[in-house]
Amino acid sequence: QGRLVESGGGLVQPGGSLRLSCAASGLNLDYAGVTWFRQAPGKEREGVSCIRPRVNRLRYVDSVKGRFTISTDNAKKTVYLQMNNLQPEDTGTYFCAAETTGLCGSNWYLSRIYPTWGQGTPVTVSS
Repeated sequence: QGRLVESGGGLVQPGGSLRLSCAASGLNLDYAGVTWFRQAPGKEREGVSCIRPRVNRLRYVDSVKGRFTISTDNAKKTVYLQMNNLQPEDTGTYFCAAETTGLCGSNWYLSRIYPTWGQGTPVTVSS
């Protein structure tokens, strides 16, 4: 199933930017869909963005469209989430997850379809 390791989280002021990284090992990104999820304290885990690198299929939750960009460096086996104009409501722990069936299909935002998860990286947006 492979292994995923996130990095890049931190504390940022509203309007600031962060770039999260999700490094994959033992997983061929050409045959996977990789999704960033986030979970705020006391809230359910939310699908943020999905990428299917082989065909560059992209998905975003409405609340981040125009602010977040997902991308892949296949040579580095890494999926990135560039987050701009961050707002306090973006605060949470960000996880990357991978699966090899739906591939960023219509159910990409459902956490239950992902068998492989990273440990998460915290993002705090606060002044």
